[in-house]
Amino acid sequence: MASTSGAKGPPNVPRMPSRRMTRNPTRNLELQNEEGTVDSEMVPSSLAFVVPILRAANEIEQENPRVAYLCRFHAFEKAHTRDPSSSGRGVRQFKTYLLHRLEKEGELTETWSSRSDTRELLSYYQKYYEENVREGEFTKRPEEMAKIIQIAAVLYDVLTAMVPASNIDGKTKMYALDVENKRTQYEHYNILPLYAVGVKPAIMEVPEIKAALNALRKVENLPMPIILSRVAVSNDGSTMPTERVIKVNDILDWLSSIFGFQKGNVANQREHLILLLANIDIRNKNAASLELKEDTVEQLLFKTFKNYNSWCHYVRCKSNLRFPEDRSIQQLQLIYIALYLLIWGEASNIRFMPECLCYIFHNMCNDVYGILYSNVHPVSGDTYQSAARDEECFLREVITPIYEVLLKEAKRNNKGKASHTMWRNYDDLNEYFWSNKCFKLGWPMDPKADFFRHDEKHQANEGPNQAGSGSGKKKPKTNFVEVRTFLHLYRSFDRMWIFFILALQVMIIVAWSPAGPLGLIFDDGVQNSAMSIFITYAFLNFIQVTLDIILTWSAWRNMKFTQLLRYFLKFVAAAVWVVVLPVSYSNAVQNPSWLIQFFTSWAGDWGNQSLYFYLVAIFLLPNAMAVILFFLPPLRRKLERSNMRIITLFMWWAQPKLYIGRGMHENMLSLLKYTLFWIMLLISKIAFSYYVEIYPLVEPTKLIMGMPIDNYQWHEFFPENETHNLCVVIAIWAPIILVYFMDTQIWYAIYSTIFGGIIGAFSHLGEIRTLGMLRSRFEAVPYAFSRCFLTGRNIDIETEDMDQTERRNIAYFSQVWNEFINTMREEDLISNRDRDLLLVPYRSSDVSVIQWPPFLLASKIPIAIDMAKDFKGKGDDDLFRKIRNDEYMYSAVVECYETLKEIIQNLLLDEEDKMVVKHICDEIDVSIQQNTFVKDLKMSGLPSLSEKLDKFLTLLTSEEDKMEALKPQIVNVLQDIVEIIIQDVMIDGHLILEARPQHMADDDKKGQRFVSIDTYLTRDKSWKEKVTRLHLLLTVKESAINIPQNIEARRRITFFANSLFMNMPQAPIVRDMLSFSVLTPYYKEDVLYSDEELQKENEDGISILFYLRMIYPDEWTNFKDRIKELKSKYDDIDEQECVRQWASCRGQTLYRTVRGMLYYRKALDLQCFLEYAGDKAIFDGYQTLNFTEDDKKVHLDRAQALADLKFTYVVSCQIYGFQKKSQNPRDRSCYTNILNLMLRNPALRVAYVDEKEETVGGKSQKVYYSVLVKGGDKYDEEIYRIKLPGSPTEIGEGKPENQNHAIIFTRGEALQAIDMNQDYYYEEAFKMRNVLEEFHRKHSGHRRPTILGLREHIFTGSVSSLAWFMSNQETSFVTIGQRILANPLRVRFHYGHPDIFDRIFHITRGGISKASKVINLSEDIFAGYNSTLRNGFITHHEYIQVGKGRDVGMNQISLFEAKVANGNGEQTLSRDVYRLGRRFDFFRMLSFYFTTVGFYFSSMVTVLTVYVFLYGRLYMVLSGVEREILQSPNIEQSKALEEALATQSVVQLGLLLVLPMVMEIGLEKGFRTALGDFVIMQLQLASVFFTFQLGTKAHYYGRTLLHGGSKYRPTGRGFVVFHAKFADNYRMYSRSHFVKGLEILILLIIYEVYGESYRSSHLYFFITVSMWFLAVSWLFAPFLFNPSGFDWQKTVDDWTDWKRWMGNRGGIGIPPDKSWESWWEEENEHLKYSNWRGKLLEILLAFRFFLYQYGIVYHLDIAHHSKSLLVYGLSWAVLVTILVVLKMVSMGRRRFGTDFQLMFRILKALLFLGFLSVMTVLFVVCGLTISDLFAAILAFMPSGWAIILIAQACKGFLKGAKLWFSVKELSRAYEYVMGLLLFMPVAILSWFPFVSEFQTRLLFNQAFSRGLQISMILAGRRETDKSE
Repeated sequence: MASTSGAKGPPNVPRMPSRRMTRNPTRNLELQNEEGTVDSEMVPSSLAFVVPILRAANEIEQENPRVAYLCRFHAFEKAHTRDPSSSGRGVRQFKTYLLHRLEKEGELTETWSSRSDTRELLSYYQKYYEENVREGEFTKRPEEMAKIIQIAAVLYDVLTAMVPASNIDGKTKMYALDVENKRTQYEHYNILPLYAVGVKPAIMEVPEIKAALNALRKVENLPMPIILSRVAVSNDGSTMPTERVIKVNDILDWLSSIFGFQKGNVANQREHLILLLANIDIRNKNAASLELKEDTVEQLLFKTFKNYNSWCHYVRCKSNLRFPEDRSIQQLQLIYIALYLLIWGEASNIRFMPECLCYIFHNMCNDVYGILYSNVHPVSGDTYQSAARDEECFLREVITPIYEVLLKEAKRNNKGKASHTMWRNYDDLNEYFWSNKCFKLGWPMDPKADFFRHDEKHQANEGPNQAGSGSGKKKPKTNFVEVRTFLHLYRSFDRMWIFFILALQVMIIVAWSPAGPLGLIFDDGVQNSAMSIFITYAFLNFIQVTLDIILTWSAWRNMKFTQLLRYFLKFVAAAVWVVVLPVSYSNAVQNPSWLIQFFTSWAGDWGNQSLYFYLVAIFLLPNAMAVILFFLPPLRRKLERSNMRIITLFMWWAQPKLYIGRGMHENMLSLLKYTLFWIMLLISKIAFSYYVEIYPLVEPTKLIMGMPIDNYQWHEFFPENETHNLCVVIAIWAPIILVYFMDTQIWYAIYSTIFGGIIGAFSHLGEIRTLGMLRSRFEAVPYAFSRCFLTGRNIDIETEDMDQTERRNIAYFSQVWNEFINTMREEDLISNRDRDLLLVPYRSSDVSVIQWPPFLLASKIPIAIDMAKDFKGKGDDDLFRKIRNDEYMYSAVVECYETLKEIIQNLLLDEEDKMVVKHICDEIDVSIQQNTFVKDLKMSGLPSLSEKLDKFLTLLTSEEDKMEALKPQIVNVLQDIVEIIIQDVMIDGHLILEARPQHMADDDKKGQRFVSIDTYLTRDKSWKEKVTRLHLLLTVKESAINIPQNIEARRRITFFANSLFMNMPQAPIVRDMLSFSVLTPYYKEDVLYSDEELQKENEDGISILFYLRMIYPDEWTNFKDRIKELKSKYDDIDEQECVRQWASCRGQTLYRTVRGMLYYRKALDLQCFLEYAGDKAIFDGYQTLNFTEDDKKVHLDRAQALADLKFTYVVSCQIYGFQKKSQNPRDRSCYTNILNLMLRNPALRVAYVDEKEETVGGKSQKVYYSVLVKGGDKYDEEIYRIKLPGSPTEIGEGKPENQNHAIIFTRGEALQAIDMNQDYYYEEAFKMRNVLEEFHRKHSGHRRPTILGLREHIFTGSVSSLAWFMSNQETSFVTIGQRILANPLRVRFHYGHPDIFDRIFHITRGGISKASKVINLSEDIFAGYNSTLRNGFITHHEYIQVGKGRDVGMNQISLFEAKVANGNGEQTLSRDVYRLGRRFDFFRMLSFYFTTVGFYFSSMVTVLTVYVFLYGRLYMVLSGVEREILQSPNIEQSKALEEALATQSVVQLGLLLVLPMVMEIGLEKGFRTALGDFVIMQLQLASVFFTFQLGTKAHYYGRTLLHGGSKYRPTGRGFVVFHAKFADNYRMYSRSHFVKGLEILILLIIYEVYGESYRSSHLYFFITVSMWFLAVSWLFAPFLFNPSGFDWQKTVDDWTDWKRWMGNRGGIGIPPDKSWESWWEEENEHLKYSNWRGKLLEILLAFRFFLYQYGIVYHLDIAHHSKSLLVYGLSWAVLVTILVVLKMVSMGRRRFGTDFQLMFRILKALLFLGFLSVMTVLFVVCGLTISDLFAAILAFMPSGWAIILIAQACKGFLKGAKLWFSVKELSRAYEYVMGLLLFMPVAILSWFPFVSEFQTRLLFNQAFSRGLQISMILAGRRETDKSE
């Protein structure tokens, strides 16, 4: 395209008169157009200012295309002026697109108007103003006016660009001035349109909102800020400064002008503060008032500054919250609160540093006070100035410098790969403000202060492998150092380890003694030996103190002298005790027992006592004090929180002084509960350990230690005779000791199951778990419902009729119940018939009995008819008694009679006909009253009457448009009904017709009766509902008892009913409830499935939509019925869009989450409406209420206003701005779907981080903003924009940073954190008022909760076995697990969402998560740690549930488990765990350990036990020691020995860990169901799955502690029914499971082969069965649980794919899934960044593999029983030779393989001949055998693997020595062998078709049980839907 220049516009486009435009040549680029919206919504960030112009053009295009064209031209000119060279990202592409559009539109619109462009625009502007701005001001809503004003401003901007200002007429200028004045009034708003005039939303009329506004606008008495400027004042042009007072509207404006807060921040916090004040005020007063109550502001002030006041107290500085007596306290309080909120709102990442915010506030608060009262600055001596600051002053001068420190430290961590010791995280920098040293920063902060100085030399000097550990002198850590070592477990929980070690020592001493346990009391020797535990205690204490010093070394430079002194004195004291106690003990053992001496010299001379006992008493003195304080928690709390110097000195020795973790002790009752729990558990554990683990081993150990062993099978370096067979004893005892330290975890599982079950039973869990139970108790449900929810409206029951009370309860209950049922119908969980059977009539006053839902009355009428027909009695009493005995039957009979009477009376138009019906009813009523019903009526006619009524009601329920055609049939059936009643039922019925009035003509025919009927009545909704209900009552049979059929619908109904009987607080009225927000972080997950995603077929030909239709067939049928109904009512239904929504609501999508969370809004609307509308709404029905339009609008507006006041929903879509501009189809789809969610849901807000390019100083740089948007008419509307100091996600973990940037846009006093894979339910949303009341309940003394834990329902467990296992595991954790953690153990934390936070508590203490890179990988639980350490209180509540999706495929689950294990590994190193472990009391510390990191450590120890046991047995069997022991005649207790050795085999099965699962299922579904589920789970190989996941936990937890490498692992949340390739499984599990599984397998084989000659086979099986199970599970579980894992064709394809992957070479840019080399490099990357301790331990662990070779070579036949060390040396010579030969072949292939083929072949031939010669000599001369060859493979393979492992740890050295390539090739060979060993069994089983069928049944049994065709899904065969 030819370029244009000069003053011309685009070709063929008329030139705009006011601008001259030049541009550079551009190339033709196509940009996707989306119905005209792309130009305004895909504007590059650097051109964001043209978006309003383009949006205005789009809005007016239909009305005036030419003006729209002129607007776009103006936008193009502005863009070109700003960036003429198109240097910004995306600018050239955008400008080119816009230019093309202008060329096209210019031609189309040029002839649109005969007037010139200027006149056309002027005319349109005036017309637009008059019709929209002027007329709309008092008729349109504020959001509509905001858009109108925006368009008017754009039009005038275009006009001034075209026409000189002097040529614009006065009228237009006046219009423009009015528009400009209105712009501030009509900005886009969030909830409150504060400055809007005219039509205002109802929320602005709420008195409390007005009161808060009035309070904030009282600024008349404040010193106004001054703007300084220079203006010309004389003829010579000289200037002098002038001052101008700035205008402020309220307190926040005033603070902004003083400190320079951003406009967006001020607007955001203004609304935030108003809503907080209004919500608190609304609860504090009853009468409406326009003044805030004093208590309101004081409450908010107290909560907001509780942490600040505590900080001031801690750092010993005086609080700057000062209130002079002569001034308005409330105004000053509001200024302080507003100041803190403004600081917090603009603090960005510094929000994670609450004490840093306290420091900032402390100084700014002082400035405010100085300005208000004209004080003198304490440092400079100047008076405080109140000069106005620019808008970004606070961000630039206060926040950005601190952010830059954070950013520099974050860069040190090398994207999470550097050691934690090399950089300071959020906690380190925040804890800088825990000491008065922080005041050295000064105010304004000194940029040269130590805090801001940062040595960056390391970044230039560091090499590629140094990971931030450069030569620059790093800043010291603060208070704690996260050193990567297992020793943190001992350091954090030293009291627990000391207890277990001392208990073990005592048990061994007692077991060793012949006297047994009684010897501890009566035997001197046992007592003296037991006294040695204090020496052990002293030594263990010395280790702990030493670790404290070593592990905090990097923080010493940042510590106070008192802290260093404490460490030194602790070390000295511990060292002294280690020396003194052993010395004194050696003297004490000569004396008699201390116990005997005590009793014999009760009044004797104590001076004769041994020195040792006095020393022990002194040594235990601190422990005695701790025990006393343990039983006096209030005293300990007071001591720890005290700031008195004498108490501080006293506590200084007990624990280091820290700001957090003080006074966390529970009240006495809670303490006694969890103490009793642990005392019982520990008694059980110690008794079991003594009698089962330790005592049986003592006698065999004694015999072994005294046994002479001479006949070793190898070269023994340390003959056992000299060491009393110590190695054998270690081999036997080591696994038992490990089990001893680990089995407390199992005892915890047992006791938590028992106690959790008991607590759950007392909480009424599972009392209604089936529909049968629901039917039996449904009569009590309305009362229970009203007791929970109908509060603030209850009339005194004593003065109200009981029947009226019951009716009120049922009427109120029906409103919510029916909405609940209708919601399930909208979700397609139930059908229309199910809905009709479940609904309760809205109007309950039409009949004399209670109207129950029809599903309760199923078959009651048919049964009553049969009873009456077959009744033989003479009186009515027996029949009526039978009917009345069943209350539901009685209700059904009476309701049917009364409703039928009403329906027929209303249907008839003729008065005579009505009189006939009345006479019939009167006769029946009289017979009932006179007890002659059976006598006067013939019961035999009832069945025929029932049939006719069925037909009659069927006709009445027909479609409206067919009613006129059906009228004759209705008349005939009605006549038949009357005839049957008169002729066949009533004995004297003919008398009714004969008794005709006199005025009736004689020629009236009987056939003319009941002809005139009102068919228009069928159009009345409520009347038709009655007809439908009556029809159901008459016809529904027993099948309705099982309504609904859908399992999920049943679960929700029964849970909701059951929860009403649980301990739920009463709900307040809506105006008195706590306000709350919901926050959902979102990154780039699925929002709404696209048509392409739903229809795309996988390799088996299965699409997601087809899969969902097969999995949810009933829901799909319900969906089709619903769509059919909608299409009949509306013409514009987009069926494909509905299908997308239906499918998305069955996946883990954002759409599902948003739909669920907005049920809160729907529930609040209903509650508000019922409260405002009063009894009329309750008794007449919410849906059927007949209000006038004005009344209805008033009630709905008030309800909406209250809902806005109480609820906010923010989704933090971090990259929404990027998705908006992206060209990627998926990103564009996400953006469109999120936008549509906003447009459809006005209550939804979206926060995102906007990245813009701005030119500063001639350079383009990125600027970041936090932005909040909401849905408008067509586009998103920006509400707030707050500039950030930098990228908010570069410093910490992604998810918490995403939450943190959006938390400023949330509102209210509570905050619920929700993940984007969660769901919610309407009926549960109704309970939110109740659960929020928990914040007002006092628990554990006088403490109120800070986090409310809620129960989750895992909704992804319904298809595959794996999903079911995972669902059960998660369900048991989120129910029984967290129940016991909260009560009685008091160690529940925050385990992810959906917990509810006390929002003000947490925003003033660091937020709802922690975000430091890597260490806070499990960010959620750190919120719980932080809350507990800061004296928060966390509870758990199970009467409310939130849906949660979990991973459903094997690989997904493993990734999730790996992520959690990584997170627990990092937690082990964290300061939070250390502080909780040290500051909890002993028993609470045990609870904390075994429910957090201890569980993962125990999992690792479980695996370690197998290794220790097998390596011990390997030593014994290869050395020949085991043969000597078992064949020795002295050992008669070998059976006891072997049984003792096998005790840990029971542990390996892990069945006990399933106990909580079984208990919870039993509690909620019945124990028969639980037992059945348990058996089915075992048959489906659940044990294999859980054993496999045990390996996952152990591997990733151990690797994290050893080497690091933790990272967020996205698991994917799709539907997993696809087949994972062999190579995928190999990559994922090679190191975590396959290598370890093969190692255990080899150990088991060697143990069997070399010990079978002297050992019985059943004994071997008994000892090793669990280990075989472990090994097989680890090796083959991924293939067993892989869909189509044994399909032959897929197996062949997998082998081909794996070989290709193994053979591909790696390199830069080649991903791990494409090449083995790339994967191998990535797999070993953790060693690259590991510290020297990790590498050294890795090398030492690798040495275990050399044991195989050392042991086996001495058993070879070729060794001829020689035990010389030379044999082992020769074996190494053989191994080295083999490796050299392999290296030669490899080098030959590379050097000669291409150019010297002949030479290479000769080399191979020579090597082959040499090999044959050597083997011949060995076989013939040296006596080599075939078995020796296999044994040599077993010996040499592990040695080769050890070489590889050591080489990987020494990579740098080997690369320098040019040996790395050889290591890589050797590794490849090993991987080939390992892959082949794994693949062979899979390939063999794939030969047999039945194996694949069995596996499919195994994997998808849940689906089979629901009658689903899973095999068809997997095979890809589809059945055509008959309906289509």
